[in-house]
Amino acid sequence: MTNFYPPGLEHEKQNLAIDFDGVVHNADKGWGDGTCYGEPLPGAIDAIKRLSENYNIIIFTAKAKSDRPLVNGKTGAKLVYEWLQKHQIEQYVFSVTSDKPRAELYIDDNGYRFENWNDTLKFVKTL
Repeated sequence: MTNFYPPGLEHEKQNLAIDFDGVVHNADKGWGDGTCYGEPLPGAIDAIKRLSENYNIIIFTAKAKSDRPLVNGKTGAKLVYEWLQKHQIEQYVFSVTSDKPRAELYIDDNGYRFENWNDTLKFVKTL
């Protein structure tokens, strides 16, 4: 992969960014009251454990945005951490953020693999 890491931040190449909703858990009930309802997707727990052996796992999610309403006095990031604790994988996760972190790879269920603008515009037109 191309080196997009500024001088002094090359260590962030060890970051692997994983989307939370629809990748780690099934998000089967949508927003609901804002809590993290979903069950782990098959293989997600094991994958995070295995990947953490070689990467800093960063969970990214809009739930962690600072403008998100509190739920029972808790931020979205706190709710995600509680979900990770409940499923005994918090110790495998380096951080939770709403920002796009520097990472070697992004694993996301709503991503599009960019190759060129002609194909991208055709794809977007189909949405």
